Amino acid sequence: MTREAYLQNYRIRFLVTGGAGFIGSHLCETLLDNEHFVVAFDNLQTGSRENIRHLLGHPNFLFVEESILNERVLAKYVGMCDIAIHLAAAVGVKYILDNPLESLAVNIGGTESLLKLASEFRKRVFIASTSEVYGKQSGEVLRETDDLRFGSTTIFRWSYACSKALDEFMALAHARSAGLPVVVGRLFNTVGPRQVGKYGMVIPRFVEQALAGRPITIHGDGTQSRTFTHVRDSVEVIYRLVMSPAAWGEVFNIGGVDTVSINELARRVLSKTGSPSPLQYIPYGQVYGADFEDIERRVPCLRKLRGTIGTVPGRGLDQILDDVIEEKRRSVEAARAEDVPVGVPAEDLELAID
Repeated sequence: MTREAYLQNYRIRFLVTGGAGFIGSHLCETLLDNEHFVVAFDNLQTGSRENIRHLLGHPNFLFVEESILNERVLAKYVGMCDIAIHLAAAVGVKYILDNPLESLAVNIGGTESLLKLASEFRKRVFIASTSEVYGKQSGEVLRETDDLRFGSTTIFRWSYACSKALDEFMALAHARSAGLPVVVGRLFNTVGPRQVGKYGMVIPRFVEQALAGRPITIHGDGTQSRTFTHVRDSVEVIYRLVMSPAAWGEVFNIGGVDTVSINELARRVLSKTGSPSPLQYIPYGQVYGADFEDIERRVPCLRKLRGTIGTVPGRGLDQILDDVIEEKRRSVEAARAEDVPVGVPAEDLELAID
């Protein structure tokens, strides 16, 4: 009997779109640890088969390589599941600016298809949103009921925020009009092992640069501050929310406990890695284009989350950095052992392990 036939004979508990991505792969692990059946649905555009390679032999796990925009195939697996967790999206500021049309199609069209199918099949849904929806709002803490403030439509930095805000509106409309049991979670800078820096994610980029002895490239002046969340905390909260009827039809911030400036973040990476890398400041315009805008501060209020599920993320920035550094060090050592010939010139070593 094939894996798919086996799963069809039993009720699939979870469908995870974006299941081979950074967050999705960790979520699949958590669901399997809790003895659920899991289908990971991913087109591998930004996800990676390597993220789930250790799960492929699990009897309760099925990987489907397909786009969220293929509604015919998506319908098959939504119909087979009990709960859908929707993580599939174009992610990372750099990736979204480089691929604006594709990003909008995936972030809006994919969510629309999933919600429509979930309503038809009466399935429970979690929709992953983002702290980006707060836009230019930068109060002391950000509450789920705060107004959203976006920039001009001529500045594509805001297209991602607008697309995810529309996702939230669609999810809540399905909850209000059709009684769909849907939960929306606004993720604040989720970080941890398996995250890569090439799409603009700051911590893996800093760590990779530090371990390679290259300059730590800080965009802007580094005074902007962010709250970082360990991926293990994020997936545990997602699981608890989607399993809690009190959360249905609601929006929640999912954020960590430590807020830090980007300058301080760079210094902590240097201290933990023992790297001699210098700090290099690069104007936003050089990285993202002349019309780029950034946010100075983004800190979540977690009162609603705690009141609903009784807990909030607890792992601090030190643990996040320790876990990322440990993983990246292993990757560098493996690359040196397998790919770099003995006696390679020092100037080529950096390229070989990049």
